[in-house]
Amino acid sequence: MALEIKVPSLGEGIEGGDVQSIYVAVGDFVELDQGLLELETGKAVVDIPAPGSGKVTEIHVNEGDKIKVGDIIIMMEGGAETATDATPPPSEAVTGTVETPAEVLLEETAEIAATPRTLEIKVPSLGEGIEGGDIQTIYVSVGDNIELDQGLLELETGKATVDIPAPEAGKVTEILVNEGDKIKVGDIIIMMEGGMVAPAESASNDSGGATAEVAPPPATAPPRESPQRPVGAPIPAAPSVRKFAREIGVHIAEVAGSGPQGRISIDDVKAWSKQLHESGETKGGGGFGFEWPSLPEFSAFGTVRTEPMSVIRRLTVEHMRNAWITVPHVTQHDQADITDLEALRKRLQPKAEAAGTKLTLTAMLIKILGSALRTFPNFNASIDVENEAVIYKDYVNIGCAVDTENGLVVPVIRDIDEKDMIEIAAELGTMAGKMRDGKIAPKDISGGSFTISNLGGLGGKHFTPIVNIPEVAILGVGRATMQPVFQEGTFIPRLMMPLSLSYDHRLIDGADGTRFLHWMVESIEQPLLISQEG
Repeated sequence: MALEIKVPSLGEGIEGGDVQSIYVAVGDFVELDQGLLELETGKAVVDIPAPGSGKVTEIHVNEGDKIKVGDIIIMMEGGAETATDATPPPSEAVTGTVETPAEVLLEETAEIAATPRTLEIKVPSLGEGIEGGDIQTIYVSVGDNIELDQGLLELETGKATVDIPAPEAGKVTEILVNEGDKIKVGDIIIMMEGGMVAPAESASNDSGGATAEVAPPPATAPPRESPQRPVGAPIPAAPSVRKFAREIGVHIAEVAGSGPQGRISIDDVKAWSKQLHESGETKGGGGFGFEWPSLPEFSAFGTVRTEPMSVIRRLTVEHMRNAWITVPHVTQHDQADITDLEALRKRLQPKAEAAGTKLTLTAMLIKILGSALRTFPNFNASIDVENEAVIYKDYVNIGCAVDTENGLVVPVIRDIDEKDMIEIAAELGTMAGKMRDGKIAPKDISGGSFTISNLGGLGGKHFTPIVNIPEVAILGVGRATMQPVFQEGTFIPRLMMPLSLSYDHRLIDGADGTRFLHWMVESIEQPLLISQEG
């Protein structure tokens, strides 16, 4: 039976691409999902897989051709072939028995004596960074006959609502999920009777079934060596194989393929990863693929001095490393006109001095942040990855990063929304005294729900502060400078302060970050709306 292999749908907005490599030749036997050619779409390099097993009879394209979705690229003979047709080339023949390639051709195989094939329908890859979702609607019922690509269920991923399609035609025999369930990529959702498999007795020589000779896998795979591919040469691996390699930290270019023309399978990636582990070549770093780099012998270049890290510095090294690896950071920048806020600070300074403290811009910003966190509760939260939950905090405790002789310390001012700016200033002064005397206690530097880092006293403008995990955001403040600002048809001098907001993109989206920072700027620029009590 002749099959026309066409360019399938390549994704939203992708109409075609350029043929980079053709993996097969006329006369080749191909299997279901085996790569036929590599296509450059302009967005990504993708493989066009075989929709079934069979023998290549015609190739209608050449490397370098531009092709579109729906174009015929290859003609193939599939269906019920004779024993002679189904026998692989002699170089592949060893001992064993297999069924005919007709097992993947659904409609035509009904003509031969066969039994239904049981299929497990699993949640497919849903896109980069999407691991699963919640089932909104199930479209099918047990006993339904479904077609290739027919929608089985609707899934809410958090980024979009998508349909899970049927990978082939067949009959639904069991539904293993319910509406409202949380499912992940790889979970089995539906059992189905699919294409027809020749009965066991027809596979024997006595009953005239098609036979071929295959080799059982060796008990112990021989050591593999990384292939020597020319620089820039295409890597023969399907997108799913490439994704799997990335997920387990394997460089796909290092893997030797065992398939036709060096085609790389998932089993090849697993074997290569296992070999690396057994040989001790895997990288350390808590499973993230990182290790501390080896240092050169610096004394070879001149005199050096080595000093042990302080306790604070050792903790900072580990904490900042974990924060940078764990949190996908986004930093947004803006600037606020603090001319009126500074004037208010000076007016309130005598009252602060009467209370035995000094009102600082940092104290005023902390008070404004307290109101912002009540307005935007997702900035006053933490992510519980293990339990797939978000923890929202009813308290507002803000840490203030302070530079000390021994390193960065972040004392925490608690219950910001219950204190006025002068009370916050007094508590900051108390904390500063404790740090000078070396009497800071663990409770003074724990329990924060947000952090502010004000470097304005040292200079500089915008920067990218690192989120202080398990918090989800941090505000960086630079030095305010007098700048000409165009207002009512003329330039006037205004005191402008740079702001930098970093946040955990797993919980906070760009729009949320923009709204939060805009709210802060407006509040800073309208201090008359903020009473001394907040």
